[in-house]
Amino acid sequence: MKSRTVLFITLSLVFFLTYPNNGWAQAPREEIEKTAQHLASLLNVGRLIVERNQTRINDPRTGDKGFTPEVFEQEVIDEFMRQTTIDLKQLSSHLPSLAKELLPVLLQSSKEVVADAQLVINQRGIGYKNFVPATFGSQAARKFSNRSYVKIKQTALNPRNLKNTPDEYEENVLKRLATQPAVDTSITEWIDNGTTLRAVTPLYYLQDCLACHGKPRGILDISGYPREGAQEGDLAGAISIQIPVNKQ
Repeated sequence: MKSRTVLFITLSLVFFLTYPNNGWAQAPREEIEKTAQHLASLLNVGRLIVERNQTRINDPRTGDKGFTPEVFEQEVIDEFMRQTTIDLKQLSSHLPSLAKELLPVLLQSSKEVVADAQLVINQRGIGYKNFVPATFGSQAARKFSNRSYVKIKQTALNPRNLKNTPDEYEENVLKRLATQPAVDTSITEWIDNGTTLRAVTPLYYLQDCLACHGKPRGILDISGYPREGAQEGDLAGAISIQIPVNKQ
């Protein structure tokens, strides 16, 4: 009897270690949707921090800009706390377990993008570095998606980066968003018989974006792309997230 008990405990432990995160698959839909919102917010905060540091990044007079991965991380943590009241250094027990699992992965992926760009950022004698919010966001989303069963992507109807080309679902949502007033919330929908969450968080052009994306339409901006002729408040694109109920 004792040997059977030991065998049962051993098999149970093996199952737990092999499938450590299966529990979240039974999480309420509301918790999975909330996790998608937090991920979109965190990626967008990273974009905001890169935008705030553009003058520093593009300063041709200095070498070491001081915009290190650690500086970036702290600024992200502070801004994310301000926007959401969530402390990324000490995630609350009230957060969905999926969010507690994935937010650190996205933060680390974002930090690695800044680390990878240090050589470019710290080049002396060169102004524009092409390390802009969109570049950062695409790279951070790709790093995160490569190490997770959850997929994040920046997308737009007419993306400059073809890797951000929308799929059919994203294209339909973006077209709908482009014809209506700006919304502050994500559009979420369960597809494939309720087995996959699609969440699309719109991004709108800010005044600072118009130096590259504004009028006059068609002339080349500092990066060599033709301007879109956008106005402040126009739809710029979206952060698209896919969360399967069962890991792939």
